[in-house]
Amino acid sequence: MTQPPPPPPHQPPQGGGFGPPQDQPPQPAPPAGPPPGGTPDLGKAPQPGYGYPQTPPAAPTAQPTPPSGPGYGYPQTPPQPQPDYGYPGQQPGPYGAPTPAYGQQPPYGQQPGQPGYGYQAPTMPMSPQPGPPGGGRKINPQLAIIVSAVVVIALIVGGGVWYANSSGKKDDKTTTAGGDGGTEGKGGSGGTSSGGKEKAPSDPSAKVLFQVPQPPVTEEQSSFPTTGSWLTDKVYAKSGIGEVVGYDPAKGSKLWTIDLAGPVCEATQRVTDDHKTVIIHKPAMPTKTSPQSCTQVTVIDLDAGKQVWTKTSGDGSRPISFNNVTISGGTVAAGSTSGGVAWDIATGEVLWSPKATDTCYDTGYGGGEKLVAVRKCGTYGARQLNIQTIDPKSGKVLSEYKMAQGIEYAGVVSTNPLVVVADVADSAGDGSGISDFFSIDNKTGKLRTRISAPGDDYAASCETITEVEDCHGLAVGNDKLYIPTEEHEGGGKSYSRTNEVVALDLATGKQTGQRADAGEGYTITPLRMDGGNVIAYKRPPYDKGGQIVSIDGGTFKQTTLLENPATEAVSDVETSMSPEYSELIYAQGRLYMSEVYASSLSSSTDEEYLAVAFGTSG
Repeated sequence: MTQPPPPPPHQPPQGGGFGPPQDQPPQPAPPAGPPPGGTPDLGKAPQPGYGYPQTPPAAPTAQPTPPSGPGYGYPQTPPQPQPDYGYPGQQPGPYGAPTPAYGQQPPYGQQPGQPGYGYQAPTMPMSPQPGPPGGGRKINPQLAIIVSAVVVIALIVGGGVWYANSSGKKDDKTTTAGGDGGTEGKGGSGGTSSGGKEKAPSDPSAKVLFQVPQPPVTEEQSSFPTTGSWLTDKVYAKSGIGEVVGYDPAKGSKLWTIDLAGPVCEATQRVTDDHKTVIIHKPAMPTKTSPQSCTQVTVIDLDAGKQVWTKTSGDGSRPISFNNVTISGGTVAAGSTSGGVAWDIATGEVLWSPKATDTCYDTGYGGGEKLVAVRKCGTYGARQLNIQTIDPKSGKVLSEYKMAQGIEYAGVVSTNPLVVVADVADSAGDGSGISDFFSIDNKTGKLRTRISAPGDDYAASCETITEVEDCHGLAVGNDKLYIPTEEHEGGGKSYSRTNEVVALDLATGKQTGQRADAGEGYTITPLRMDGGNVIAYKRPPYDKGGQIVSIDGGTFKQTTLLENPATEAVSDVETSMSPEYSELIYAQGRLYMSEVYASSLSSSTDEEYLAVAFGTSG
């Protein structure tokens, strides 16, 4: 899988909570700031853009022999699950009951928190991968802006009816922002398409609707996360520094601003049917002498632009610093190295919290149709992770899967069907957090299949150390996992790169034979499910605009839903926000791209953008 950056420069928790000792690895200092992404200025020499043919080396590195079978770049059938891997079928005890540790095993692999693990210098010309740090995503090596002439990006006001997340029912179901089920989707069985909501417009050509400038960051502040973007039928909302701002989804005019006591630390992309979401933020603006911890959990009404409630939790001596948060069934659940806390989203009432007698703790949760806890027991090197499907209201364990001892971290890709990811024995080798996928039966807790995902074959990433529910480049639907292959050389003579999206059966772990090619010079990344179809983003070569396509879940036929302008100025902004490390939301002919970090460490004087919106005319 593609090489990652150092871990994000989040501030470490200040002090511990109660319960088990803190085992969160130390965080490195903030890396160099995000790349420039503004409109080019006059007088600067033009530089090669993303995907632009690079000067070939004197002696190009020999390319690997294309594998036999479905085609070059198409991963081979992963190894079948080992019969003794994990401990499926164990009967869960009461929620929060300690799980005994098994025999001691020595620590393996790299110690957590070391930046740049597994990085290898490229051996052949590669298209640059621009982008800001943060969220375990790739760091941009391209520091120059492509410039040649003054190009004005017009702010086009688009009309038409906007997409609503809500089904019209005021129940407790949640979706991810701007999507139909996020990475999860029920599209029938057998790979047949159930027909999504996203329909092809008469003309997929898009225009720039609006741009949101990056907020100013002082040198003393250095850098801040700006994680969180959401979409309803009334508003596009985006986190800034110490605020969340709602914009008209077509015009970009400000509708409301929610001022926060401190900057946003983390956010869920999930939105309830009545358009509420939740963030974690600091209680005050940090300084060099007082960095602050991520102790505040706040529910936001996106349509009204108001805080519903803000809560903290602790043992009375100090509050818990939370690492992640999600929503499921009317419950807000936040995890930490001090344990997990859950609140009723409507009232803010505490549903459960850590107990002084706990010897295990909920490090995080996956939300959506089900609520899944990643419960951690034991000490480093002899860790036991339990994947528990729990009742959102009571916290009662409904089913449990015990992962093999020694696995330190796990991420939840989907809760229904339940798909969990881990880097077993640090064997991924590329820092993506993915060596294996675990398809688990929600009802019984039994392992359906384990899918090996070699980093040389597949391109996706999961922040499993603290985030739990922060995987990128994946979609789950039709009882299949949709995953991009690793980039490889294209068929042209210009050193272009390309890849494919393939499907893996969650019952057997085998490839289905379905494949969607990105096309020469493009790379394709799944964003979410749309019914039984896959919505994917195609990152363009230097002389094209990016595309949103719908991949039919049955035939794998691609339909272009949106294509961005191919002008140089627009390309500069678009290619600074690649899907590996930025937030992309597409719905009903509009694409929103936004940064997850704002920094003062920039070498450019050009205007940089926090978010940009594109839209078709019909």
